[in-house]
Amino acid sequence: MGKALIIGCGGVASVAIHKCCQNSEVFEEIMIASRTKSKCDALKQKLDGGKTIIKTAQVDADNVDELVALINKFNPDVVLNLALPYQDLTIMDACLITKTHYVDTANYEPLDTAKFEYKWQWEYMDKFKEAGICALLGSGFDPGVTGVFSAYAQKHYFDEIHYLDILDANAGDHGYPFATNFNPEINIREVTANGSFWENGEWVETKPMEIKRVFDFPQIGEKDMYLLHHEEIESLALNLKGIKRIRFFMTFGESYLTHLKCLENVGMTSIEPIDFNGQKIVPLQFLKAILPDPATLGSRTKGKTNIGCIFKGVKDGKERSYYIYNVCDHEECYEEVQSQAVSYTTGVPAMIGAMLIMNGIWGKAGVYNIEEFDPDPFMEALNEWGLPWTEDWNPVLVD
Repeated sequence: MGKALIIGCGGVASVAIHKCCQNSEVFEEIMIASRTKSKCDALKQKLDGGKTIIKTAQVDADNVDELVALINKFNPDVVLNLALPYQDLTIMDACLITKTHYVDTANYEPLDTAKFEYKWQWEYMDKFKEAGICALLGSGFDPGVTGVFSAYAQKHYFDEIHYLDILDANAGDHGYPFATNFNPEINIREVTANGSFWENGEWVETKPMEIKRVFDFPQIGEKDMYLLHHEEIESLALNLKGIKRIRFFMTFGESYLTHLKCLENVGMTSIEPIDFNGQKIVPLQFLKAILPDPATLGSRTKGKTNIGCIFKGVKDGKERSYYIYNVCDHEECYEEVQSQAVSYTTGVPAMIGAMLIMNGIWGKAGVYNIEEFDPDPFMEALNEWGLPWTEDWNPVLVD
């Protein structure tokens, strides 16, 4: 069917690459490209021998010229960006120059400010339309599957969705006193930033971790969850008919929050450079270097994740509520693709998004968030590729 260039070789990329190789009818050939080629080569060695042809390359994703040269050399049907959110725009620039479809899992974030929003990528709409190529934004789980769940609920079950709560629970235990399940720099920036939610057409800002709820998650049990700002709220606020409020909650254990507060209090989560032994270092980047690499957590993590959406709205004039979620088992993920569930739940949808663009089921010229496409083929693919979903028509609502 085609060729995909995958940029990045961390935990999420490893899962997506495993899944591409399982789906060799679509992914006949892939190239894994990263700043550290040895990582790509090690993964190629592990996966070689199947039907998918795997190539590797070294690339600096901050360098548009290098990216363009690599895309021109490999000539992929799609570029799947699983690098850092700081690199979204350079990769999009390279896709524009080479007229290649683009897929990512997280929106652009400037390196020097903990502010992530879609405006920078949305500004590419006209350029992508003129080039006749598609940019699919946010094909992970949240953002990603949560947007697909929302489009599915809107298409099949609601005339109007008034309230949406996105709930992300990780009950996995890796045995460390403190570690993050994905890139520590991105994770800690996200958690220490102010929270916010969308209500009646505007953003309401909250202090970090100010709003807490307790929720009884299927297969996991009761967990403390906290309101965070999350990027999919921004696009869903535009794309859901009749929406009045959208909130995003994530679970955190007491140990994680205690460690994080201590690190924050002593300045280790700061992104402001400081002088150290005659050179500038960013405390958060130094902290990232000494924390366990999330890609190494898989073999020691036990437990499950549960991520889903609770909707409240109207159909045929009657009020209704609907909860749709996925439960993913850390140990089963490790057995299948040597990864923990947080990487798995992002890597599988990344492969699915790239597949739907490559085989032409999705795709229109321009820049689009995932909920702007027909959700049905994606929903079918989730069941097929390892992220089955469950529906509940009588959910307990979050107050």
